[in-house]
Amino acid sequence: MRLNNSGMNRRDFLKAGGAGTLAVALGASGVYSLGGITKTLAAAPGNNPTSGFGGYGPLVKDPNGILDLPRGFHYKIISKTGDKMSNGDLVPAMLDGMAAYRGEKNTTILVRNHENSTNSQYPVNGKNPWSKGAAGGTTALVVGSNREVIQEYVTSSGTIRNCAGGSTTWGTWLTCEETREFGHGFVFEVNPLDPENEMSKTPIRDMGYFSHEACAVDPATGIWYLTEDASPSFLYRFTPNDRTQTLGSLQKGGKLEALAIDELPASKASSFEKGQKFGVVWKEINPERAQQDAKDKGCIQFSRLEGAFFSAGVFWFDDTSAGDGSLGRVYRYFPATNTLELFYESTDKNDLEMPDNICMSPWGDLWIAEDGGGNDRIIGLTPEGKVYTFAENTLNGSEFAGPAFSPDGNTFFVNIQTPGITFAIWGPFARRNSARQRAMGHAAPPAGLGPIVSGKVASLAEEQGMSILEAAALERHGMPIL
Repeated sequence: MRLNNSGMNRRDFLKAGGAGTLAVALGASGVYSLGGITKTLAAAPGNNPTSGFGGYGPLVKDPNGILDLPRGFHYKIISKTGDKMSNGDLVPAMLDGMAAYRGEKNTTILVRNHENSTNSQYPVNGKNPWSKGAAGGTTALVVGSNREVIQEYVTSSGTIRNCAGGSTTWGTWLTCEETREFGHGFVFEVNPLDPENEMSKTPIRDMGYFSHEACAVDPATGIWYLTEDASPSFLYRFTPNDRTQTLGSLQKGGKLEALAIDELPASKASSFEKGQKFGVVWKEINPERAQQDAKDKGCIQFSRLEGAFFSAGVFWFDDTSAGDGSLGRVYRYFPATNTLELFYESTDKNDLEMPDNICMSPWGDLWIAEDGGGNDRIIGLTPEGKVYTFAENTLNGSEFAGPAFSPDGNTFFVNIQTPGITFAIWGPFARRNSARQRAMGHAAPPAGLGPIVSGKVASLAEEQGMSILEAAALERHGMPIL
């Protein structure tokens, strides 16, 4: 859209652009609690590509006491810590972030992180490590159409606390070090088709030296968004010098920024309302001292950021210990309008407890892996405002990690971090639905689970042309209420 009308203000832009407006951002039906007043939002006509999908029903108790799933679904353990890989090494410990790629002859290639530190009974034993004293790294599994592992091997080694990461658009995996110890704390690019090459041991320094968690790329721009697992933590974006999205492009450097709240320039503020107008901005920071620089420049301090996923023009991320009960929040960010929204704020651990890794299902539900107390679950959120549990770890209290769907959408892969199990799960999954994926980006939160906002914040949202979710995000992070 071309904006050449000097009289167009921020409210008009949001109304014209659509992604940040109340009508579109809250287009699906939902309920908000506004200072004790219930406000119902009607569904927009023709904006509901499915009818009432709400999950797969109650879970069935697993007679093996490992993984409860809905009726009709099955699982297979395809890899366990301590088992032999195809090259004779043992499967490393601390299974974490993961991604799935299309392989030859209808196979799926999984790339899997191992969050080992410097000592481990089951380290990643690579032949070309970055640091010989480090036990972390990544492995790959080539999985056949029958969900049997054909090959399993090391793809990178010599790193520390490889927690999560993100898939590139060109078929590689960015593995992130969740540490700032022993000179570690970087992002590395891993090519499962060329394991343990020099690139896998070359830190992408301009993506920052900090306690990385996850990252995701906007395929439309080539810009990366990165979360930080620390307290406090910050949300970063990395703009590569080379945005061709090709092998080796990230190693050419770029600019690192952190998210902040600041007064908007006059050109972005409504000319009809008095007073200051605040919104999110990005501040450039020194990648070698990213966290301290972000703190010094007054950027948004989150509690402890975790999962990240980009889908249909929307960047999703979560803050695992945020909120009054430290149960977690889920945010979404719209690059097209530079809009941050607080989508989901848990107040009951039965609904959601400490969200960690996230992914978008092929049919358009957001899936969240928990890392809380008790038995962790995979929680699904739908564009129609429903919440459901898809899986529950009944083996132990370890977290779920690395949720990822096969390229054909027929198999869901996920890890239980300890004792270290990778599962393949299949059953009557819904069909791929790109329309629902887009709808999820603009849906209202599940009824009763959206952020509670005061009447004052709701009024401010209306005055400034914001969605309630945008006003809630800014208010939670210190925007002056004028």
